[in-house]
Amino acid sequence: MAGNLTREEARERARLLTVESYAVDLDLTTGDERFGSTTVVRFGCGEPGASTFVDLHGATVREVVLNGRSLDPASYDADAGRIPLPDLAADNELRVVADCRYSRSGEGLHRFVDPVDQKVYLYTQFETADAHRMFACFDQPDLKAAFQLSVTAPEDWQVVTNEAASSTERTGDGKARWVFPPTPRISTYITALVAGPYHAVRDEYRRADGSVIPLGVFCRASLAEHLDADAIFEVTRQGFEFFERVFARRYPFGKYDQLFVPEFNAGAMENAGCVTFLEDYVFRSRVTDAAYERRAETILHEMAHMWFGDLVTMRWWDDLWLNESFATYMSVLCQAEATRWTGSWTTFANLMKAWAYRQDQLPSTHPISADIPDIRAVEVNFDGITYAKGASVLKQLVAYVGRENFLEGVRRYFDRHAWGNTVLGDLLEALEETSGRDLTSWSKEWLETAEVNTLRPEYQVDADGVFTSFAVLQEAKPDHPTLRSHRIAIGLYDRTERGIVRRKRVELDVVGARTEVPELVGERRPDLVLVNDDDLTYAKIRLDEHSLRTLIEGIGDIADSLPRALCWSAAWDMTRDAEMATRDYVRLLLSGIRGVTDISVAQTLLRQARTAVHQYADPAWRTTGLQMMADALYDLAHRAEPGSDFQLCYVQALAACAVSDEHLAFLHGLLEGTHTLEGLTVDTELRWTLLRRLVVTGRAGQAEIDAEYGRDSTAAGERHAAGCRAAIPTPEAKAAAWEQIIGGELPNALFRATLGGFIDAAERVELLEPYAERYFAEVGRIWAEWSSDMAQTFAEVAYPFLVIDQSTVDRTDAYIASANPQPALRRLLLEGRDGVLRALRARAKDAAAG
Repeated sequence: MAGNLTREEARERARLLTVESYAVDLDLTTGDERFGSTTVVRFGCGEPGASTFVDLHGATVREVVLNGRSLDPASYDADAGRIPLPDLAADNELRVVADCRYSRSGEGLHRFVDPVDQKVYLYTQFETADAHRMFACFDQPDLKAAFQLSVTAPEDWQVVTNEAASSTERTGDGKARWVFPPTPRISTYITALVAGPYHAVRDEYRRADGSVIPLGVFCRASLAEHLDADAIFEVTRQGFEFFERVFARRYPFGKYDQLFVPEFNAGAMENAGCVTFLEDYVFRSRVTDAAYERRAETILHEMAHMWFGDLVTMRWWDDLWLNESFATYMSVLCQAEATRWTGSWTTFANLMKAWAYRQDQLPSTHPISADIPDIRAVEVNFDGITYAKGASVLKQLVAYVGRENFLEGVRRYFDRHAWGNTVLGDLLEALEETSGRDLTSWSKEWLETAEVNTLRPEYQVDADGVFTSFAVLQEAKPDHPTLRSHRIAIGLYDRTERGIVRRKRVELDVVGARTEVPELVGERRPDLVLVNDDDLTYAKIRLDEHSLRTLIEGIGDIADSLPRALCWSAAWDMTRDAEMATRDYVRLLLSGIRGVTDISVAQTLLRQARTAVHQYADPAWRTTGLQMMADALYDLAHRAEPGSDFQLCYVQALAACAVSDEHLAFLHGLLEGTHTLEGLTVDTELRWTLLRRLVVTGRAGQAEIDAEYGRDSTAAGERHAAGCRAAIPTPEAKAAAWEQIIGGELPNALFRATLGGFIDAAERVELLEPYAERYFAEVGRIWAEWSSDMAQTFAEVAYPFLVIDQSTVDRTDAYIASANPQPALRRLLLEGRDGVLRALRARAKDAAAG
């Protein structure tokens, strides 16, 4: 948002106004840079004679008429993105005629030209507050209204919005006009427009009573051959059946379109009835089942938003977490119970909670229910706390109040607040009614405090190995001292012929620093004691020495995927916290990875191991660690079942860490076809993966990149080529990439690809060292001048996090002290600084182990 709307401004405008409707007329045939936008807003004012403003960004304003009175278009404040509205009546009609600008940053109405066929594709992205890049509006979530769109566009286009078109009429000159009926009362940020010659596949979800929800799946024409619409429709139907049943409320909109759009900044967006997705979810090449699982979770996450977020919407962005956490929790629940991914809680424990734990231990950690004073603050809050920690806490809440009580409370919440706006207390009130529990203290502990607790077992055994005492200890950091109430399970696991399996489980509430567990006194000590069995609560766990030995000797022997994932998570936490040497973590991983049967967990673990070697290992051991990983992965790739997900996973992981002549020659051979692995198809995406490693290690260069781009002259190929060029390990290539990055001319997708290639130098950090100082010379200007998403990406990704040295910390401190950056930028800088300090501590631990 150009003017960075504050919470107080939004509250005042919501107190003053009641918005009834928008009629938005767009002309998408006026040129490549701008489009025509005419908006008529009808709204009431509770204090006639008062003044307010309407939001409009980056526009040329041609006409402003308020209640029949022309206002001077020059009153438009382009810097603030606001048109002042003086002397309001009780009932008002505002007409704004403007030329608005297409976006290349993925914010507002984004315009993309497909390099394959030169066809133009448009889509909107309005969250958090970018609807006013397309039309004049009161752009805040609690001023809901009905939206009626009319669109003039080329006649061979598809035009998709929140509602199905009521009429389409050709107007001559190759144009047509689409008219859409008014939506129900929704917020500005979930309105949507997608337009272009999209390929469309249509189907329906038919309920048991015969009623239907029309379904559509869309992608660019040049991707149509790769679109697996049937698989997407299958997950969609499973989601609708599950959510309509557990919410006891029908889907609230008229149709459900899912559109895979180019150069999208996020995973997806829950526009009402018109959901947009990152088009990487249209798989051009072979991917493992982990990618399909992730796509399904995203589909179900956005579908859950149709009720929680779209039907009932937060009043202000303080409660963004509730939108996102609820959708995340419900999507995983639906996956586990209604789709083939029955082990999705394992993926959640291993992937999402790792994200949450990392975010929650940064200096920028914040309560789940965050203080959001303005739009800039919320834009950096789409983080691991908002999504993953919040969902973990909701899982804890479900265990605390009971599942049926939770779902019945949600149903009451929908019934009371449909088409309205709410705050957290509205949901808690309904849950208190259905559960009989007072949630005041729960809310204070879990939602209004920050950081993560650590749980560890403490016990004594007699000469026969029988527990004579057992307790769970809870710890908190001194600067975040809250000890919470946890509903947990404790599992006792024994070695058997079937592997390490659970013998006994007890469930209890952990309160305070020490909680006795008398139910376990008299039990024989198992090989593994697992606190937080079944992953009920949100807490880091530690293992006693006996259990840790079991883990090191045979983590791969744990029979079930969820307890195994929890043990992997504990080991990763210990490595990041400098309690386990990186080399020991890598050895543990390489000894146990063969026992991992969940492909999503395997891929996550291998990514974590590579991060550990590059950032947390003693630099003197780094090459040894990479060689150990590569040796193991080379062997695993050759032993894996031909054509299996694990074969592909191991080859991809090898291509991320190969350092020896032998392994690099193998990758080159796969690329050139002189080496083969039975069952492995070296397709387009895998070719780019192999080439990227050869480029990073100096075994390939510009000529090979150009040749590969010639084979794949697509938008994805263009991004891969840009990333490879920026990854060439020479000072000249890094300098050229840096100039492109800071120039501000690259569209969002190419910008991210180039930036990703630029920082792909973990083994040649000396190439990045000169840019540590240059980063701090540029970040303030970029933050002030660029659009929010692009500036945030630069601030976060270009931070010299691989220059793991005290000088990076000192530069950060000096910049913050001298520049006094805005709070959102300061937060990102402190996060980067903390990552460097954590790496320094872990490296010291690893060096000591050497």
